[in-house]
Amino acid sequence: MLYYLFHYLREHYNMPGANVFNYISFRAALAIIISLLISMVFGKRLIKILHRRQVGETIRDLGLTGQKEKEGTPTMGGLIILASILIPTLLLARLENVYVILMLAVTIWLGFVGFLDDYIKVFKKDKKGLSGKFKIVGQVGIGLIVGFTLFFNSNVVVKEKIQSAPQTMTAGQASGITELPKYAPQATKTLETTIPFIKNNEFDYSSLISFLGDGYKKWAWLIFIPIVIFIVTAVSNGANITDGIDGLATGTSAIIGVTLMLFAYVSGNFILADYLNIMYIPNCSELVIFMAAFVGACVGFLWYNSYPAQVFMGDTGSLALGGIIAVFAIAIRKELLLPVLCGVFFIEELSVMTQVTYFKYTKKKFGEGRRIFLMSPLHHHYQKKSIHESKIVSRFWIVGIMLAVLSIVTLKLR
Repeated sequence: MLYYLFHYLREHYNMPGANVFNYISFRAALAIIISLLISMVFGKRLIKILHRRQVGETIRDLGLTGQKEKEGTPTMGGLIILASILIPTLLLARLENVYVILMLAVTIWLGFVGFLDDYIKVFKKDKKGLSGKFKIVGQVGIGLIVGFTLFFNSNVVVKEKIQSAPQTMTAGQASGITELPKYAPQATKTLETTIPFIKNNEFDYSSLISFLGDGYKKWAWLIFIPIVIFIVTAVSNGANITDGIDGLATGTSAIIGVTLMLFAYVSGNFILADYLNIMYIPNCSELVIFMAAFVGACVGFLWYNSYPAQVFMGDTGSLALGGIIAVFAIAIRKELLLPVLCGVFFIEELSVMTQVTYFKYTKKKFGEGRRIFLMSPLHHHYQKKSIHESKIVSRFWIVGIMLAVLSIVTLKLR
């Protein structure tokens, strides 16, 4: 809204300084500041309200050190994160942008699914919360919306460069040229994405059904949409599983967010995209403002969520965080990098899957269930080994930073 206000003031009244709102970097910086302020000011008030209404977390006894002290800590703190993302985005982003609209929809949708889960746990006194199948329905639903939008919307394109002058020329030819060779970007509707660590690293999902013959690309949505649903569900659940100790999911999400913000910035800038030899995605630079608000919300929430936590985000926050990361990566064609970038989420989710599978297998074969880890997810395994949770969180953050740096390096390492 502020973007449109200052654009109007510049166009009609030639207001000095109003042009600064045209710069992505300025609006992104402002989004971080506003997001931090909202999370810190609104967060304090919300925690008092949650305390007053006794919206406390019921902790299952897992035999972990310090667990009883957390009993009654307010939950539903994800509302702080949602507000800190939505308000700066609505104020500073261009709201007609299809990517911004999509990210707002994902935030609200998965935030609402998580809120229902927390509401049932707290107010209906049902520890199981929202049924697992209804969570999956919610995740599949937003996956369908995202998949159909990215496939069918005419504004979702990439641009390939076409050189207008020869790359090699003699000194005589060069002396007669008054301008540098230019690249004319051509809009293309494609399902290409980026494969990390490979040169000429574009992969087209539609090639998976090329066996259908001529016109196969019009049926590519049959393969693309299920892939989108799988990624959204997997990353959203990964973030949800990671949210088990103070500050772990929040800090990890902030690290991932900074990396995705950088990817969106270079992908939305034709000069940088050309230099790095990556796909140029028109209009995706507006996503930088959204992700700046996301990072600010996570860092601001850490003010209250770091050990010892004054509030938990609950599923209201964790499901939304994971879904936002997944859809954002898909929108900027970096989803195949998620196993690296979201390695902490991935290993936490994998630890649960392997633990459950191995337990069932050994119980069936030996009549007694055996475990790989002392407890899953993985962070509880380290808690069982008597490592303090603040140290576990710090070490997981360090791993997250290393994975983020590796992900950024893939821009040139091929």
